Amino acid sequence: MPETFDLVMTGGTVVNHDGAHKADIGVRDGRIALIGDLSGFSAGETIDCSGLHLLPGVIDTQVHFREPGAEHKEDLESGSRAAVLGGVTAVFEMPNTNPLTVTPEALADKLARAKGRMHCDHAFFVGGTHDNARDVAELERLPGAAGIKIFMGSSTGSLLVQDDEGVSEILKRTRRRVSFHSEDEPRLTERRGERIPGDPSSHPVWRDPEAALKCTRRLTAIARRHGAKIHVLHISTAEEMRFLADYKDVATVECTPHHLTLGSDAYQRLGTKAQMNPPVRDDAHRGGIWWGLRQGIVDVLGSDHAPHQLDEKAKPYPDSPSGMTGVQTLVPIMLDHVAAGRLSLARFVDLSSAGPARIFGIACKGRIAGGYDADVTVVDLKRRETITNAWIGSKSRWTPYDGVTVTGWPVGTVVRGRRVMWDGEIVTPSTGEPVRFWDTLAAA
Repeated sequence: MPETFDLVMTGGTVVNHDGAHKADIGVRDGRIALIGDLSGFSAGETIDCSGLHLLPGVIDTQVHFREPGAEHKEDLESGSRAAVLGGVTAVFEMPNTNPLTVTPEALADKLARAKGRMHCDHAFFVGGTHDNARDVAELERLPGAAGIKIFMGSSTGSLLVQDDEGVSEILKRTRRRVSFHSEDEPRLTERRGERIPGDPSSHPVWRDPEAALKCTRRLTAIARRHGAKIHVLHISTAEEMRFLADYKDVATVECTPHHLTLGSDAYQRLGTKAQMNPPVRDDAHRGGIWWGLRQGIVDVLGSDHAPHQLDEKAKPYPDSPSGMTGVQTLVPIMLDHVAAGRLSLARFVDLSSAGPARIFGIACKGRIAGGYDADVTVVDLKRRETITNAWIGSKSRWTPYDGVTVTGWPVGTVVRGRRVMWDGEIVTPSTGEPVRFWDTLAAA
């Protein structure tokens, strides 16, 4: 009797660890059951993917969905809606909410809020602080925890561990990889006078390259002293990229689509919409980040999706908040770089799927393989579309790429064998579940 699947995706080109090749994918009970020619098999649902590429589900390991505390900007439902509209199958959400995610109770609250509301799979970072440093070994192993996140430089929210002793107290206790916002807070404080009222182009002058590099030097020294695994988020400078090439024994590296895409003219074109921490910098730094990506120094892409309402962003600098939407545009912006020849499709898969799974120890995600979760990002590499504010699913309803035409588009988002998004419509809502990690399976 022929084998039966819950879902078969037929006729597409699978892009994976073994290259790109035509194959069907058979799904049963949310997992990939068989890959190959499945024309003789039956299925509860069949999706014709002819002419499309099937990528391992894209994992965005840095998003700010603002719940609880600032739901007018974003919440877990709207942020995850934006994610799946953009082809993202799983997200790691940051702890600088209100209240801060720094206790088991706060993490449990986020997981409860996510249940039955989030459209993609999810995990939540726990913020590392002076007060919970002694508890991080337990906090990082809680079910649904993506690990510990530390802000060494102030950004949005009040989490901050700026001193070497405080960072050391955390890193000497952790065993999982710890993620860092690496900007030197004392330097930021002493340079606040560099901000020019009404001129957002002074933002990267205030938060200068030395603030980033100085902090990253401190951080890597502490990590080596304790043999700790660290992940340096949103690299924005060429100098940091070259420096981190010598610290790959302890440090993994993230870069963002906006630091790869926006450059010298960003503040003139976008004003405070281009304002991020760390800042968008000039073309020389953008080139340095691309260099690091091509050299393999960069391990993952993260969107750093950090939405604010347009009226908030319209405040005169420096009263305007830092942050922009990004989770929904990660895939199309990076596929456009693929189309332009700046990035191979295989490297994009490594940065957006295999890389996150590898460095964070995600269980059963990050590749299209038998026994793995049936997470698939379906893309049309030839489709040309114009990104618009109207397309954005975030509550904040804007993107710095409004009006930008790209080649390469997310057609479908399949999460654990469920077709969640297809051709711009959410067709199976609110089925996201917590991401599992190899290091914490017993805890779960």
